[in-house]
Amino acid sequence: MIVTVTMNPSVDISYPVDILKIDDVNRVENVSKTAGGKGLNVSRVIKQMDGELIASGILGGSLGAYIIDQLNDENVPNRFLKIDKESRNCIAILHEGNQTEILESGPTLDGGEGDRYFKLFEKLIEEADVITISGSLPKGLSPNYYQRLLQKSHGKDVKILVDTSGEALKQTLLGDKKPFLIKPNTDELNALLEQETTFDIKGLKEALSNSLFDGVEAIVVSMGADGAFAKIQDTFYKISIPEIKVVNPVGSGDATIAGLAMGIDQELSWEEVLKIAMTTGMLNTMEERTGRINKANFKEYFNQVKVEKIKK
Repeated sequence: MIVTVTMNPSVDISYPVDILKIDDVNRVENVSKTAGGKGLNVSRVIKQMDGELIASGILGGSLGAYIIDQLNDENVPNRFLKIDKESRNCIAILHEGNQTEILESGPTLDGGEGDRYFKLFEKLIEEADVITISGSLPKGLSPNYYQRLLQKSHGKDVKILVDTSGEALKQTLLGDKKPFLIKPNTDELNALLEQETTFDIKGLKEALSNSLFDGVEAIVVSMGADGAFAKIQDTFYKISIPEIKVVNPVGSGDATIAGLAMGIDQELSWEEVLKIAMTTGMLNTMEERTGRINKANFKEYFNQVKVEKIKK
């Protein structure tokens, strides 16, 4: 079973307007509100792929209750730590071909609330084969909080996939307990290594061989329309995808994590795992709504993904 962790979920609100009028009234007819956060996108895709999962994290207030109601309506099993503080809204204004975002930072947690989630996480570990940890940390939690979650899995037969960025990712990698898999995109990889990587095979091999990644079983670098590049133990792979019509690319990385988690949970070969991940990522970009795929199209696009093992 897969457990997904979203520490800072949100209600994602989409406001489409023809023209955004500054310092004036903008009226919106078609408002979309969904349970948001990277880990919840992962959860929905796993559910749509008929995977077994529990969605988890921290939420609170009326917005937290709304998120749980939405997950229940979509038959996504969930077990969150509920706090008194209010979860956040994230607003996207779609106008003139642009997307202007207004993102609340969310609640500021204290150490006690972080400790309470540790206890819930320890129980979830006992039920999980694979755990995904996605997105940003709420204010108040230390940047090494994800590393501390990893330490809770010490001695347990569970594989943990981490999809975050910035200091939270760096602290995750600097600790004694390593994640099983990380999935940076090209910008996140550059920021992590504090360098400008040349995204050809030679440059990517050098970047992923950095000592910062020692002990990490798998690194998958998502590269948009160029597919992905992966290092699995000491083997490198180039993954190519077909040209597709992109409707909404937001959440494609989360859908990729969902595919990785499902393939790993099913103990498939790495070639199959990578193909599943690229397929779920592509299918997400072909839908208007974030964290959604059309499973009926899975086989068609799965068969078009090419995984090439790179010679040393």
